[in-house]
Amino acid sequence: MSYQLVLICIAALIGIGILLHHPSRTFGIPSLLIFMGVGLVIGNGEFDFVYDNLSLTSLVGNIALNIIVFVGGLNTSTASVRIAYREGGLLSTLGVLLTTVFFSILLSFTLDLSFIHCLLFAAIVSSTDAAAVFSILKSKKLKLKEQTDTVLEFESATNDPIALILVVLLTDLALAPDNPISISTIGSELVTQILSALAIAFFVGRLSVWLLNHIKLEEYGLIPVFILASFVLATYGSEFAGGNILLASYVVGVVIGNGIKRGKEITKHFFNSVSWLAQALMFIALGLQIFPQQLFDVLYLSLIPALLLILVARPLAVQVCYLAFPKASWKKRLFISSIGLKGATPIVFSLIPAAAGVSSALTIVNMVFFIVLISVFFQGAAIEPLAKKLQLNIDTKSNN
Repeated sequence: MSYQLVLICIAALIGIGILLHHPSRTFGIPSLLIFMGVGLVIGNGEFDFVYDNLSLTSLVGNIALNIIVFVGGLNTSTASVRIAYREGGLLSTLGVLLTTVFFSILLSFTLDLSFIHCLLFAAIVSSTDAAAVFSILKSKKLKLKEQTDTVLEFESATNDPIALILVVLLTDLALAPDNPISISTIGSELVTQILSALAIAFFVGRLSVWLLNHIKLEEYGLIPVFILASFVLATYGSEFAGGNILLASYVVGVVIGNGIKRGKEITKHFFNSVSWLAQALMFIALGLQIFPQQLFDVLYLSLIPALLLILVARPLAVQVCYLAFPKASWKKRLFISSIGLKGATPIVFSLIPAAAGVSSALTIVNMVFFIVLISVFFQGAAIEPLAKKLQLNIDTKSNN
């Protein structure tokens, strides 16, 4: 297939996706399902075109994920951070670690995998997905009592960095089981990645804000372009220095989003569009990489792990975290325990060990795909009814 035809197909898919954007939001259908479905249909031999490139798919997915997390930071107000940083911060760190531990123990009894592979599998699906959470809460127009929606959004926007660190470390461990990594090495790696990301992202973000606020650009359209350049400098500069790229993406987004004084609206619209485009391309690439004939081999094998993650591991991890917040109502705890939405992020993470050549990694990729589908369908559909059942929803219509 010529590159011209590939570009024409991509442009046509993006155009169709834009036209479907409003109805999909209206009916609460995640864009993940639309674009991954398209990738599944066209990329696996049905149209004399077969795509199978784990490294390229992983690269596309990681770049798109960085953009999505950055835009999430841009749209996060410091007021929301102040409200949610304690609960959301604990869920996005300790919660991810506990989910990984609890789920890996459960997997070791249900799957024929080594414990290292079980840990890796658990780390891949340990975080909630920012794009899925933002999309469903926005499409349902849900506002929840006790700042529950703010906590969920903050958790989903900030828990990917810890999950990514775990996935990378466990991938290295799975590749060299005879040379185990010491606890001190893991701790040192965590501290280096977090501190490097925070320092570089904060510095670049503050510098960009100062420059934009003091150098009055006459052409407002250049403001988002400058911010895009700052994003690349902060995130990939952080990664080059050994920092965590997703944490850097979120931090520089928050700093710039809350600091700039001019061009806020044009910047918001520009980056929301870029984020949507990144999601679309990521979902298509992931769909192209998944082979339907291989999925059916793990369909039934994926059901028990999905149920254990949704009904046991995630709720148990959340309840342990909320021991630190005894004033939180049982309704809030139950809702957050039940809504651990997965999206494209676990699929992108699952490609890291697959591209590195970890044994059984392709099976894990296919199982993660099913876990994401089950989460999107059942947990996504349960958000609004559960909020109403627990009387956590705020009736915005009656308040207007």
